[in-house]
Amino acid sequence: MKQEAIKIELIEWLQNLKDIETLNFLKVLKDSAIKNQDWFHDLSQEEKEGIERGLQDIKNGKTLSHEDMKAKYGL
Repeated sequence: MKQEAIKIELIEWLQNLKDIETLNFLKVLKDSAIKNQDWFHDLSQEEKEGIERGLQDIKNGKTLSHEDMKAKYGL
C-alpha cells in the first residue's frame, strides 16, 4: 500500500474512532515523535504493564497468528 493510501485509511479510521483510551495513546505517540523521544516513557503504568504482559505472552508462545484470529472470528 502506498504512503498516501495508508494516510487516507488512517484518517478515515481516526474520524470514526470513539475510544478515548486509543485517542489518548495516539496523542502520546504523536507528541513523542515530535519531541523525538521514546513514547514508552509517556505511557501510564497500566499501559506499560499491558505491553509487558503481551511481550511475555509472545515469549511463552501464547499468541495466535493473524490468519488464526481471522478464522476464529470469521473474518
